[in-house]
Amino acid sequence: MNAFSRGRNSRSPVLMGLLTLLAILTAWALPSVATAQEGRLKGWGANESYQLGGVVGDAKYTPVTVPGLTGGDIQSISAGSNHSLALLSNGTVEGWGLNTSGQLGIGTVTNQDQASTVPGLRGVVAIAAGAHHSLALLADGTVRSWGFNTYGQLGDNSVATRTNPVTVSGLTNVEAIAAGGNHSLAVLADGTVKAWGYNGNGQLGDNSLTQRTTPVTVTGLTNVRNVAAGHAHSLARLADGTVWAWGRGSEGQLGDNSSTQRTTPVKVDGITTAREVSAGVHHSVARLADGTVKTWGYNAQGQQGDGTLTNRPAPITLDGATNIRAISAGHHHTLVLDRDGKVSAVGYNNNGQIGDGTAANRTALTTPINSLSSISLIAAGGGFSLAG
Repeated sequence: MNAFSRGRNSRSPVLMGLLTLLAILTAWALPSVATAQEGRLKGWGANESYQLGGVVGDAKYTPVTVPGLTGGDIQSISAGSNHSLALLSNGTVEGWGLNTSGQLGIGTVTNQDQASTVPGLRGVVAIAAGAHHSLALLADGTVRSWGFNTYGQLGDNSVATRTNPVTVSGLTNVEAIAAGGNHSLAVLADGTVKAWGYNGNGQLGDNSLTQRTTPVTVTGLTNVRNVAAGHAHSLARLADGTVWAWGRGSEGQLGDNSSTQRTTPVKVDGITTAREVSAGVHHSVARLADGTVKTWGYNAQGQQGDGTLTNRPAPITLDGATNIRAISAGHHHTLVLDRDGKVSAVGYNNNGQIGDGTAANRTALTTPINSLSSISLIAAGGGFSLAG
């Protein structure tokens, strides 16, 4: 028996009563942990479908609080075209925003202005929001999917839209996931990659243009650590720090110094120390081991950050990005998070998704957003951004 138990048993009933009263008064006087951390998640940009939470309204050009979530519980966030997902520390998933294809997984097609829990999901360790579908990786190595499924991107051997999660067929031992425009990716424990869904540009990497309603193996890839899915192209980071790409290449998003479509992976030029990859609609981003960032592909809105509007078919360095610990590519903009917890952005800004209080596109990386500090998570969506 420890000293505390011994002391507690020796207390008089009067003393116990006074201690109980003191505890109650203290609880009233101090905010709870949940209350103290409420409002940590911020969003900015497009909000026509409630993707920032709260009342539907005009675009928000500076960060606002996303309601209904306790920041201390958030493990990761992901942003689709018009919907948002959050993974909580208890292994559940919450979503809000556009839901016309069931991409929130709550059994309806009604848009949600507040975070709603995806029913029946437990033990989730990773999430991914595609254009209009969603994925969740469970601790047991299997994957659940829901939402738009016209091209088989849910992987359940059907093309039926699902408003509740279904199991992706035949997948086990999964360690990472990514959701794109209309296709999905998964990294297995053996370092290979599976893909399913739309394949009109070769984004499944199986040397075909055939749509797949169940997962197929991406040709020739081993030792993969993480993947990213754009609108019609895919990226993989290998353990050796190289990056490989496949699918649509007409805007240079494959980074092999060409504008050629590829149905099997090709090596991205000049990258040997990548630690993370992210894919926008037609542009690509990689974070390197030294904290710098490389970008390539489409640049009509300045998303390459080089002060021009010229597409880049091979990687260039993102000027001003140093000491970066996370990246996230939206449709046509990019967020970077530095090790001081500050967020900067570059690219398309029609809805304020850059967060600098304007609607002007930015062809150079902005200074950190002043109202954001101590950030550890970022997610760039269709025309909006999240940080927490």
